[in-house]
Amino acid sequence: MTRPFPDVTPNTWSFLRDAMIKPTGFREYDARWKYPDEINLPGMTALGLGLGTQMQKRGIEPVIAVGNDYRDYSLAIKNALIIGLMQAGIRVKDIGPALSPMAYFSQFYLDVPAVAMVTASHNPNGWTGVKMGFDRPLTHGPDEMAELRDIVLEGRGEVKPGGAYDFVDGVREAYLDDLVGDFKISRPLKVVCATGNGTAAHFAPMLFERLGVEVVPSHNELDYTFPNYNPNPEAMEMLHDMAASVKASGADLALGFDGDGDRCGVVDDEGEEIFADKVGVIMARDLSGIYPGSTFVADVKSTGLFASDPVLQANGVTADYWKTGHSHMKRRVKEIGALAGFEKSGHYFLAEPVGRGYDCGMRVAVEICKLMDRNADKSMSDLRKALPKTFSTPTMSPYCADTTKYEVLERIVDKLVAHAEAGKPLAGRAIKEVVTVNGARVILENGSWGLVRASSNTPNLVVVCESSESDDEMRAIFADIDAVIRTEPEVGEYDQTI
Repeated sequence: MTRPFPDVTPNTWSFLRDAMIKPTGFREYDARWKYPDEINLPGMTALGLGLGTQMQKRGIEPVIAVGNDYRDYSLAIKNALIIGLMQAGIRVKDIGPALSPMAYFSQFYLDVPAVAMVTASHNPNGWTGVKMGFDRPLTHGPDEMAELRDIVLEGRGEVKPGGAYDFVDGVREAYLDDLVGDFKISRPLKVVCATGNGTAAHFAPMLFERLGVEVVPSHNELDYTFPNYNPNPEAMEMLHDMAASVKASGADLALGFDGDGDRCGVVDDEGEEIFADKVGVIMARDLSGIYPGSTFVADVKSTGLFASDPVLQANGVTADYWKTGHSHMKRRVKEIGALAGFEKSGHYFLAEPVGRGYDCGMRVAVEICKLMDRNADKSMSDLRKALPKTFSTPTMSPYCADTTKYEVLERIVDKLVAHAEAGKPLAGRAIKEVVTVNGARVILENGSWGLVRASSNTPNLVVVCESSESDDEMRAIFADIDAVIRTEPEVGEYDQTI
């Protein structure tokens, strides 16, 4: 193959012939690029050859399931990827348009060792990427991504015979059958189904109908231009729209899904937008009542309630806080035998006997419907109000270039650690500890905290704060964390703030 050349640019002769791949697209646990500014179709073929070579070198059976989301350019990108995989001697099982969790499911359903899902997840149009894995239900982590990056960028892809292509029909139907099982809801339940015109629009409404749920549609027409908003249930724009639909329809709750269907967002019957980590605590309370003594993994952006909630403590729950990122969380859930993992972003990882350990927004929706069925005398707002009160910011993302964000973060972490070691307060309170497993989570003496880390998917830092005391303290924590962040001139404006 022709090695990727950094001087290849769009709208040139070489752009149609040679691989163009921006190195920063190889991220911690998947690959993301702006298309065609940062990667071209020959670049995707080079990625496929590299991924296939990685499989061959590891002695993995050369068979892979491949899918794509509904964006208009995803099919061309998938086909370019498939060419590279076949060049590497890989037998491709093309499952067609899919959700990411449907692609993960296909590994089990088709009994294949590997998966590659072409999607930019919740990133806006203009982005593309690949989520991939060899060890179901896990996906590539930093080590696997670094190995793949080096194979691709150093031109070490190896052409081998044996490549083949097979289009496999019926996986979507099998996936829906697996989600529903024999469950049928016994209480009346009216749910706003919000899909933001993304790929989940072809799945979620039918799923709810099969569960016996009354569906209030919200942007359920497939439209890859995303005419209403980018489907991202962590973004306030989508949550606000879901809340308006609940109030207008009198629904019992709203469930919203991101562009590739691996995340789920929740709004309750009062139109209250429940951040995903709090939904996780509600689910953990319910599941630990069925499976006492369970372990739950929460990412470092999540509420401190997983460790402090009295109901979880009474049910003998062990809380484990871990690195943000779907690959990190899946791996941690499997490693320590947790029942589930919860991310503030809305990725939930439900392991056996509830799920298979991968993140699936549709599975979460099914389990929330089951939870509501088991709590037939309660509304979602009742379950929310039963939690201890905390005050949390949304996930806020100030701009920081991919090429510098990790160096910038390292300096910010050092400053926050030094601040704590000097005995200085934050938001007027003593600092109990600074957890640096993933950025810096500064924990105060009363359990309140503030976090800064680097986004693995976009050119941003990530900031989240939570107070166990008051909205004023939450804002004070943010102000003090942000003051440290602002000492770094490379950090730009926030996408949203409090």
